[in-house]
Amino acid sequence: MHSIASHDDVSLIDCDETGHAAAILEIFNEAIVHSTALYDYVPRPPQAMATWFAGKRAGGFPVVGAVDASGRLLGFASWGTFRAFPAYKYTVEHSVYVHREHRGRGLGKLLLHELIRRARQAQRHVLVGCIDAANAASIGLHVRLGFVHAGTFRQVGFKFGRWLDAAFYQLNLETPSQPQDG
Repeated sequence: MHSIASHDDVSLIDCDETGHAAAILEIFNEAIVHSTALYDYVPRPPQAMATWFAGKRAGGFPVVGAVDASGRLLGFASWGTFRAFPAYKYTVEHSVYVHREHRGRGLGKLLLHELIRRARQAQRHVLVGCIDAANAASIGLHVRLGFVHAGTFRQVGFKFGRWLDAAFYQLNLETPSQPQDG
């Protein structure tokens, strides 16, 4: 595993399907069952990870993991296409997930910092986060890192017997230096 950065006993790595699909799936499924971080109802089957990783590879999208000294995945972050039209090519929608046993340790901040660094390196211009409006921890993290509230879509989701509001936060970067059409 190639280490990118260090934070106490945590290292940032590039996740791969073989080594990390099961751990990512566990984190996804816990969020699906117990939170509004994902607007899904049913845990994903293991084969869903092959499609997920194939999409990341095809788009050249990073999957950054935070691992402990033993290599256990504590959280991960990635981005994907914001909207499927060519003029959005400098904008990505990101996500950050931390294992339930490791929240509150600053891992989300570490992972999001790395995504921002990589977005600059990849000549992206805007990172967009769609956050359940009741998720004060995630909203606070994004605001502390310079994201601004760009709007809230009211009652667009329904889970756990209630309507959910999706809040959008964006960070505009100085990159690319010379954006081009086409």
